[in-house]
Amino acid sequence: MDDSQTTSLEQIRALVSANRAIRFTGLLREEMYQWVERTLVRYEYAGLQRPDKGVLRLYIGQMTGLGRAQVTRLIGGYLETGRVILVPYQRTRFPSLYTAADVTLLAYVDRAHGNLSGPATRRILQREYNEYGQGAYQRLAGISVAQLYRLRNTLDYRKRNTSYQPTRPTPTPIGERRKPRPQGVPGYLRIDTVHQGDQDGRKGLYHINAVDEVTQWEIVAATPQISEIYLLPVLEAMLEQFPFVIRGFHSDNGSEFINYTVAGLLSKLLIEQTRSRPHHSGDNGLVEAKNGAIIRKHIGYGYIDAQHAQAMDRFYREHLNPYVNFHRPCAVPKVITQANGKRRRVYPRWATPFELLQEWPRCEGCLRPEVTLAELQALAGSHSDTEAALAMQQAKHKLLGRLKGKQTA
Repeated sequence: MDDSQTTSLEQIRALVSANRAIRFTGLLREEMYQWVERTLVRYEYAGLQRPDKGVLRLYIGQMTGLGRAQVTRLIGGYLETGRVILVPYQRTRFPSLYTAADVTLLAYVDRAHGNLSGPATRRILQREYNEYGQGAYQRLAGISVAQLYRLRNTLDYRKRNTSYQPTRPTPTPIGERRKPRPQGVPGYLRIDTVHQGDQDGRKGLYHINAVDEVTQWEIVAATPQISEIYLLPVLEAMLEQFPFVIRGFHSDNGSEFINYTVAGLLSKLLIEQTRSRPHHSGDNGLVEAKNGAIIRKHIGYGYIDAQHAQAMDRFYREHLNPYVNFHRPCAVPKVITQANGKRRRVYPRWATPFELLQEWPRCEGCLRPEVTLAELQALAGSHSDTEAALAMQQAKHKLLGRLKGKQTA
């Protein structure tokens, strides 16, 4: 800073009152502090009268651009020591209570216990020091839960123990989570998907299995994929194959059924949609049992390419579904309540789904308008049970042999 043209307090007073432009030649804070010290020494600040001190203060503030409090602090330091010293900035820091060794020890404990909650981990640290006499836990034994979480967020901790949160499911309002209540009325379906394996990164076809809870009437279909564009036509065709009106549609929580496209289809058909509850594995147990007894028994577990879904679906519609519903007996459950209040299922009789449908008192009233009981009886009597089974087996072996030949070619 160049103020060589100013030589007396009168000139300084005139400069301050006129608020003249100030010319800088240096911008470093160290140079600024040196100029302030030279100015205070030059004009013998300690011996000036009060009005002159005020003028000099204003002058220093204009020349340096410092605020009033800063100028007062610099002058105060000068009056005490005779110097205007640049003190390096030091951030106020609280003493560190927990060391790097404590962070390492906390990461060690968390890895050993599988990353428990903060209160549980705090209790473990207390027990290690108080009950087991581990001196290394002395500081961590008094840690708060909040401080424990702060240590877990430090970089040193994350380098030693990194945990990953699985993707959290997003709740969806589609379908009510409860067990269906058919009240002995046909038309309440349980539905599930069965995947026919992968091979060399290629997805196999999917089986869609739907079973009525009351009559155990079962319709199986096949689709190359379970995306909405493929699944919706298959579901529509499956619902049309049931001879009675569909009133309920129950599935697990898979996204192939819990989506707005399927919900829109069911809403249009006035079908109630429900889905399985958590921790209730039996909610969809009927169709899962049929997956093994029907699909896995007849089709097996081997890979079948998705391109054969149409041929597999035709086999289901023309051979397997008629055989299962008209000619294959299934166990009819009966619930017995024991003296201690427990309920137990027994299976005293076996009957085909069509027989169970006919036994319902208002059988003809539950059928779809285009379906008659006489037509179903004629279809059931066209073949004996064994003849229908042999025809189904022959068609199945022919289909699987053809598919196996295409896949190995």
